[in-house]
Amino acid sequence: MEQYIKTIAAELKITDWQVQNTIELLNEGATIPFIARYRKEATDSLDEVYITKIRDRLQQLQDLDKRRKAILKSIAEQGFLTPELEKQIGEVDNLTDLEDLYLPYKPKRKTRASIAKAKGLEPLAKIIMSQRNGEVESMAERFVNIGKGVENIEDALKGARDIIAEWINENKYARRKTRNLFLKKATIESAIAKGKEEEGNKYQNYFEWKELFMRSPSHRVLAMFRGEKEGFLKLKIGPPEEDAFDILDGQFVRADNESGDQVYEALIDSYKRLLRPSMETELRTLAKEKADEQAIQVFSENLRQLLMAAPLGQKRVLAIDPGFRTGCKVVCLDSQGKLLHNETIYPHPPQNEVKRAISKIHQLVGAYKIEAIAIGNGTAGRETEAMFRRVHFDKDITVVMVNESGASIYSASKVAREEFPDYDVTVRGSVSIGRRLMDPLAELVKIDPQSIGVGQYQHDVNQAGLSKSLDDTVMSCVNAIGVEVNTASKELLSYVSGIGPVLAKNIVAYRDKNGAFKSRAELKKVPRLGEKVFEQAAGFLRVRGSANPLDNSAVHPESYFVAKQMAAKVGCGIKDLINNDELRKQLKPEDFISGKTGLPTVKDIIQELAKPGRDPREKFGVFEFAKGIRTIDDLEEGMTVPGIVTNITAFGAFVDIGVKENGLIHVSQMASEFVKDPHKYVKLNQKLKVKITKVDIQRKRIQLSLKDVD
Repeated sequence: MEQYIKTIAAELKITDWQVQNTIELLNEGATIPFIARYRKEATDSLDEVYITKIRDRLQQLQDLDKRRKAILKSIAEQGFLTPELEKQIGEVDNLTDLEDLYLPYKPKRKTRASIAKAKGLEPLAKIIMSQRNGEVESMAERFVNIGKGVENIEDALKGARDIIAEWINENKYARRKTRNLFLKKATIESAIAKGKEEEGNKYQNYFEWKELFMRSPSHRVLAMFRGEKEGFLKLKIGPPEEDAFDILDGQFVRADNESGDQVYEALIDSYKRLLRPSMETELRTLAKEKADEQAIQVFSENLRQLLMAAPLGQKRVLAIDPGFRTGCKVVCLDSQGKLLHNETIYPHPPQNEVKRAISKIHQLVGAYKIEAIAIGNGTAGRETEAMFRRVHFDKDITVVMVNESGASIYSASKVAREEFPDYDVTVRGSVSIGRRLMDPLAELVKIDPQSIGVGQYQHDVNQAGLSKSLDDTVMSCVNAIGVEVNTASKELLSYVSGIGPVLAKNIVAYRDKNGAFKSRAELKKVPRLGEKVFEQAAGFLRVRGSANPLDNSAVHPESYFVAKQMAAKVGCGIKDLINNDELRKQLKPEDFISGKTGLPTVKDIIQELAKPGRDPREKFGVFEFAKGIRTIDDLEEGMTVPGIVTNITAFGAFVDIGVKENGLIHVSQMASEFVKDPHKYVKLNQKLKVKITKVDIQRKRIQLSLKDVD
């Protein structure tokens, strides 16, 4: 473990003790949000990013050692493990070099070299490889053995070359040099598969494409790999062959004679048949891992921004899942998101019952005291929004277009069926749209993050890595905001630090049986919620209405005594300390440092007392699309229109400007300078103005720019 700690500390440029304490906390079952928020003294205030890196790198190092042990055991069982080889394997610090050392000893299926060895040709291969004797035919003649299948001199030489080719392939220095060549000079060439020109039109950018492979951005790598997998593209990856031959020639050919010629012939075969395919596979894997990592980062950052989107709050909402032929599904929700009413209206073709629909909406708004209207942004969304903006209500009603990505996934899920067993998917979908407006985080945690659709090539990347990263992101967001224990769903509770699905279900069951929790301490009465879980979860759970105001704050129960000391210091109660800025200004953090509590925690407590249970999300703001623009045909180049960012990728951002097709702001159109990370220039759900630079009606593509926007 000590070596792990030193390695991680050096890589992350932090101290050994920060890494050691973080690992100890993780091994004790502490979650990343808990360590980042409530154990700052132990880690010197490492944030969630660093703690996650420590956790993941530790796992990588442990996996490397596990593989190392398996390799040592395999070689030892074969009787080939020498002290020198054991030392080499023990000193290797990466999986690639480890596998190179193991390759000569790795059990293989029947190969051309193993067949040649079985024919007794290995001594001939050794003689030729030494290159001290140039009379290869006279040497080979001694190994002709019809009984073993070596019928003539050429058979003997061919078998010897097969053995030499395998030696070259398994030589760790040859592999290292060839690998470096691939990393520096390999290109990726893409061409359309014959006869697939029309069917593979979406890949036309890659019909004739060539670039240095390791400089190819992640989105292009994933796009070309997908095109190849679907059978539309043919890919060729590798460096110039002559460079590879020169490298191997310099290493293995040591004599200008017939033996040297045989070795050169063998190395060409080795490269084409063994080394090149092996290195190409390695390079593909490396590029794919790199592209996956970048794509997962993009997806996770998008998800974070979506989950942290501004909530409307506890308002009575009328929500609509729009449609043409099948009508618009309408639901009315109370301020807690409870379904009060549902029905269908038909304001659009073919029925065109506009007056009846408007009349019905007026009735529902009055009957259920509606304060806001949420409209799904899918099919018929813009038409429905336009109709509602023409309706005159007798009070201010907020009308909002809501991103409905994943709503259909939720409506057909087990979670939705359990919540609304007596309603069909259309009603459930409308409820989801309404609740997303009220609190995006609380509703979106019910949906598999991969189904929300805010990334690039999410189905092509490593699914285990994606799932882990997205779960980390959801947990981070949930705990950053905090959860009201008396109103939260079991899905939301399951992401609270230390809880999980089983305990979340137990909390809801206890709440249903005994009524609302009156304090944080009452959580200990929940079955299987012991002291350790309480420690991890309590600071992130809120009990609104508790007699102790700290129960509705991010102050952890283990630090309540500090808050009480602060109140006593200025001669007041906790409530007075919360409500009085002047009293809090009298507090000096240094006065409350003790063996149990360090300065970071004291400062956090004072900050929390200023705004207990504060929501870090931005305040909600209403957004409207440009009037008169509903389809791509309404757009003209040069127009400046309002839009809202719906997705961010490595190559740009997609923006909804009120038509069916989202427009793309390519990275080159985001700023005058080079844009490496689009997230630094735009945010998901950001409201902005964009200039339309190109409209391709046939391909349904809209190009946008942030440059020179009035």
